Amino acid sequence: MFNERKAAQMAAFFLGQLLDRKMPHLKLMKLLYLSDREAVRAFGWPISGDRLVSMPHGPVLSQTLNLMDGDVESQPGGWEEWISDKENHELSLRQPLDATALDELAPAEIDVLKAVWDKFGAMGKWEIRDWTHQHCAEWKDPKGSSFPIQYDALARAVGFDDASAKELAAPIQAEQEIDRIFAALGVCFFRSSGRRYSSRLGRKVIRIESTFSSCSRIRCR
Repeated sequence: MFNERKAAQMAAFFLGQLLDRKMPHLKLMKLLYLSDREAVRAFGWPISGDRLVSMPHGPVLSQTLNLMDGDVESQPGGWEEWISDKENHELSLRQPLDATALDELAPAEIDVLKAVWDKFGAMGKWEIRDWTHQHCAEWKDPKGSSFPIQYDALARAVGFDDASAKELAAPIQAEQEIDRIFAALGVCFFRSSGRRYSSRLGRKVIRIESTFSSCSRIRCR
């Protein structure tokens, strides 16, 4: 499922590579998308768990884009703790980055972010956008609109065969369906590997205990 704090720390990592700690939001989004894409290629699972969408300027992470644009409220400890509001189409880091603070990111995930930065960090926002248009086969030009990118399409684009792509996508899509159901119920929560978070729905407290790969237990009290 989507992990807001993890997405925020991914963004913080990239912003922390720059002396002024700010970046055009278009470039930052592409770096985040390419990181999830590379993680799927390397591990068979995205880092952020976000939904993927084709938009006119290339593929994006849907829920992360909503946070960037201020269209949804950030959860405690999430996006707004790390990233300042968009100004002049740029996002910035709220405070100098302490690498030890990236506690949601596993070493292997940080290695993915480093590899993406090494390859794309020197590109400008339009250059990296054009690269995704030319090299991300899962992206299709929506002609001014937008539509979802399925994880099996992404998996095929990074080298998985059809059967493996469908097998890879199934648990990701199942977890995203859980996200959708909770959103429809008006329950706000975000997940942290091995930790519990609570959110009120009426007078009930729903507790979610999950791991990186699956939502293992749901308990209502």
